[in-house]
Amino acid sequence: MASHAAEPSGKEMRLVIGASSLGTIFEWYDFFIWGTLTTTGILGRTFFPADNPVLGDLLAWATFAIGFGFRPLGAVLFGFLGDRLGRKYTFLVTITLMGLATAGIGLVPSYAAIGVAAPILILLLRIAQGLALGGEYGGAAIYVAEHSPQGRSGFHTSFIQASVVGGFILSLAVVLLFKMALADVWDAWGWRAPFLFSVVLLAISLWMRLKLSESPVFKAMKEAGETAKNPFTESFTYPGNWKRLLVALFGIAAGLTVIWYTAMFSVLSFLQGQMHVDATSAQLITGGSALAGLVFFIYFGSLSDRIGRKKPIVWGYALTLLLLFPMFWVIGSQANPALAAAAKRAPVVVSGPQCAYDPFAARQKDECGRVLEYFAKKGVPYTKAEASAIDVSVGGGHVGDTSPAGLDAALAAAGYNLKPITPPASSIAIIMAAIIVLMALSGATYGPVAALLSEMFPPRIRYSSMSIPYHIGTGYFGGFLPFISQSIVVGTGDPYAGLWYTMAVVAMALVVTMWGLREPSGTS
Repeated sequence: MASHAAEPSGKEMRLVIGASSLGTIFEWYDFFIWGTLTTTGILGRTFFPADNPVLGDLLAWATFAIGFGFRPLGAVLFGFLGDRLGRKYTFLVTITLMGLATAGIGLVPSYAAIGVAAPILILLLRIAQGLALGGEYGGAAIYVAEHSPQGRSGFHTSFIQASVVGGFILSLAVVLLFKMALADVWDAWGWRAPFLFSVVLLAISLWMRLKLSESPVFKAMKEAGETAKNPFTESFTYPGNWKRLLVALFGIAAGLTVIWYTAMFSVLSFLQGQMHVDATSAQLITGGSALAGLVFFIYFGSLSDRIGRKKPIVWGYALTLLLLFPMFWVIGSQANPALAAAAKRAPVVVSGPQCAYDPFAARQKDECGRVLEYFAKKGVPYTKAEASAIDVSVGGGHVGDTSPAGLDAALAAAGYNLKPITPPASSIAIIMAAIIVLMALSGATYGPVAALLSEMFPPRIRYSSMSIPYHIGTGYFGGFLPFISQSIVVGTGDPYAGLWYTMAVVAMALVVTMWGLREPSGTS
């Protein structure tokens, strides 16, 4: 295959990076806006049955995960088009589909208005978002990598990686701005505005991306008649590609994505849920920390141009296994010190025969389940014990009345303040420092990855081979993380228990990466 004749100028490279990154920010904004609003509880009670708020929130997180579940199918579809028809036009289609689907969510009536049709429509629109995102990331990353001069692709593609964080930050910022502007009608309909705002972002993205020309690598392949006839099939038959696909899936995509979602969505949910931090304060703290942490994505992407792609990723995985729990303990101790002190001073113990809580039940089958449901809704940590009869103790004292009013009184007497609070400035600084540490770990594992995956696979099947394992790994291991971790938390009563899912996936990714990842020889 002929190489491209001349490297792009600095001005051309800035346009390539700017247009690709801005479009990626907007596309991830569209995808993340659902997760950002799910943490507030408003989507669960709007689009799902409202009898059980915990169930509503879990169904909202499951719907969030469904979008991720369809990303691999989008990777197959748009990867095929990207390797056959070109990088540029494929990611024009993906961003259009994403923008229209996001705006559509803002127009779906509530469950109270149209019943079961509401969650069905939401599900279909989230599927469309998942398909679009499955084609977007690979197209943008490859487009930038194939324009980059030799030895600079890690730095240049790190802006695509940082754009994922930018989409999350933008989703928080837009929610906060619309919440302030539409405060009086926010709960009624104002929350729909961030979804509808996607139409504006779509127009900007299309305007910028239409200025771009096709990737020079793809143009050279097309001129030489070397484009793949069936890139999906060739991804699995090309010599040595099976191992590369497995390493990309289990060693790269799975590990980096659970760190990223834990650093952002798990932290945001933890602050607003178990720690009872005011929603606006939690969003500002998380968004500000994410903004400060963007520099790590650029830094580690650039560093990988000098020391290789593998080292930062391995370092990030190993340090995550060491620091994940300590950073969350720091966040928990500072977010709501009074609540943390009350939980330590007066622990809640629920005893009973085979006492269990089913988060998917509209109504718990026995009194013990209803007690556990009460504590899960309140975000109060508890432990369970076997006993012949149901008993609840707070700080060692027996609670005779296990009705919601009786449990409210027992918690209040033990010093539990469950009203939303805003931590003092000194505590906010410590919380943000802990989140920034998590962002640094995410940057180490995520920053070099667009360049790494682009270099791992042959140009003729690069779009498909990169997108398929990336979106299976991020879609299933990462997309289901909020749902799985939250289910573990409400099932165990331990606000930190959900982190074990992240630990297990990162441990697997570390082993696979150390065993199977070889430094790529360089870009085509």
